[in-house]
Amino acid sequence: MEGTTFCISDDHGNLGVQRASGLFVRDTRVLHTWHLALPGRRLDALRVHQDDAFGARFVLLSPAPAPHSSHEARPSDVLVVRERFVGDGMREDLTLRNTRGWSTRVDLELDVAADFGDLFEVKEGTTPAKPALARRTAAGLVLHAVRDGADYAVTVLTSDDECGEGEVLRWSVELAAHGSWSTTVQVVPTVRGRALVPHHAPGVPAEHTEPARRTRRFRAGTPRLTTADRDLTDALARSIDDLATLRIFDPDRPGDPVIAAGAPWFMALFGRDALLTSLMLAPVDTSLAVGTLASLGARMGVRDDAASEEQPGRVPHELRFGPAGTSLVGGGNAYYGSVDATPLFVMAVGEVARWAPERVGPELVALADRALEWVRGPGDPDGDGFVEHERATDHGLVNQGWKDSWDGVNHADGTLARAPVALAEVQGYAYAAYLARAELADARADAGTASLWRARAAELRSAFDRAFWLPERGWYAAGLDRDKRPVDALTSSVGHCLWTGIVSDEHAGEVAARLTSAEMWTGFGIRTLASGMGAFDPMSYHNGSVWPHDTALCVAGLRRYGFDDEAGMVALGLLDAAAAFGGRLPELFSGFDRADEPAPVPYPAACSPQAWASAAPFLLLSALLGLRAGTSGLECDPAVPDRLLPLHLARVRCRGTSYDIDVDDRGWRTRAGATSGQGGAA
Repeated sequence: MEGTTFCISDDHGNLGVQRASGLFVRDTRVLHTWHLALPGRRLDALRVHQDDAFGARFVLLSPAPAPHSSHEARPSDVLVVRERFVGDGMREDLTLRNTRGWSTRVDLELDVAADFGDLFEVKEGTTPAKPALARRTAAGLVLHAVRDGADYAVTVLTSDDECGEGEVLRWSVELAAHGSWSTTVQVVPTVRGRALVPHHAPGVPAEHTEPARRTRRFRAGTPRLTTADRDLTDALARSIDDLATLRIFDPDRPGDPVIAAGAPWFMALFGRDALLTSLMLAPVDTSLAVGTLASLGARMGVRDDAASEEQPGRVPHELRFGPAGTSLVGGGNAYYGSVDATPLFVMAVGEVARWAPERVGPELVALADRALEWVRGPGDPDGDGFVEHERATDHGLVNQGWKDSWDGVNHADGTLARAPVALAEVQGYAYAAYLARAELADARADAGTASLWRARAAELRSAFDRAFWLPERGWYAAGLDRDKRPVDALTSSVGHCLWTGIVSDEHAGEVAARLTSAEMWTGFGIRTLASGMGAFDPMSYHNGSVWPHDTALCVAGLRRYGFDDEAGMVALGLLDAAAAFGGRLPELFSGFDRADEPAPVPYPAACSPQAWASAAPFLLLSALLGLRAGTSGLECDPAVPDRLLPLHLARVRCRGTSYDIDVDDRGWRTRAGATSGQGGAA
């Protein structure tokens, strides 16, 4: 995959064998069938290899068929290599190699078909029955269709003469003894009347293409870690590659990278996912946050529309750049049914201002103000000071926080919370957003505005403690339901509240103890719902599973309040889970106890790679190091478990300066350029 382009095939490289296979570009399946055959011969898959996410090499063998008589020419084994590169289209380099010492003739066929199915139609198996029309032109084979009044087409170009008719390309090749033959086939899509330029031109080595250069630049710009623990280094290396792969580029803002939510079905911009990922990655790279803020800010709500749930100042939940937008709630390219993306937007503006203040100008501050107007206006329709959600139609998301499955918010006895619901973690995001706005005002010497937002933050923190704290249970409610009754289930949301700082110092110890109790802590991560709750199911999506990003936010929250041993324990458990998954943390995994299941049990439909799961190892590292962007530069307060020592982190950029950090059993130190600073005990 590359950007919003991805290809799903079998191990032969063929499309059309599986229902959901195909070449997808900007949320449209531009190739339904791409099937290579050697008529009269068998093709066996030997190997699939990937050096980069945007390319794959399929190695196949066609064993020589037995001759019918001794007078027939001796056929040869033929090695078939398919090298495929994707990005706003596809290039496939085909090579045939004769393994024997005599010549042989090989016929080759490539069957091509397109349906221009919408991404959601493909996923749900409801693609239109009518295929695209095929015609031969001087340019090549063209498949064309009109959908919803817009033109879609795909042109298939070859590097040499081929024969064929309809949707089949044919070659007849004479292979000399130990000889080889190659050709290139290029796929050029037209989406909604717009002809795209594939990123891999024929004859250009993959390493010289723009996707390869982008990936190298991203890798080179990330901090470099050296540590005694292989699990952490492997997880970070895998995360860097996955984050580079998950970056997409808005066609309307090609210079601004954003992060897609996850592969394969969510290669699109989701407000909540991209903003949380950006916040988690701020010490590593602020360009994703800047691009995300630019793309979401350009589509911030300007009107009231019940169908899409758009409201002035509201940040979109999901953006689709292709025809799949017609399948979004409301039938447009943007759906706004998220209660948390808008305060997270303001938090992200504040975080960029801390790490790279030169990247936050008046326009971005104005967007933050528009977002805060939504938080304190339409986001709080009854004016009680809490941000709450209720869908505007019967087609939108019922739950509009990050646990957005239909049963994701429930009481301790398992009954569903009834909307409107004010979620605990969302109040924490609003609190942090208010403080971020105050800091933005500080930077502009606007004391009045800074004082106003700090007062509002303090008021919200006090109100939250009064309304959400459950003294008889010893934890904060997951939310308030439509009757302002506490949703009394114990959930991982309290960890988000620690992360944002809305938890009172008085109750922080009880919250930390609950998060690391046997009901919540599995040994690999923190459950989304405690095992003693009525709706608990370790194999559910949001009611007892473990989400790596959620657990990482809990680690950051535990460290914020000084629970260093607990934070280290949870971080190491999540790194053990990463190692069990080969270094790549999935979107979620099942919430079984480690004592019962010594390896984490996969969740069958988890996205992998997935944005905030890929960001989780970086948040673990920055939390354990206590990294903060202070007004005078990088601040560090390490509490690193012995297992990870000694640890060296190079090239952490803060406010225009690059820092190196060393932590060992004697203490810690930071170096800014040629300047060294000594720290305290680790």
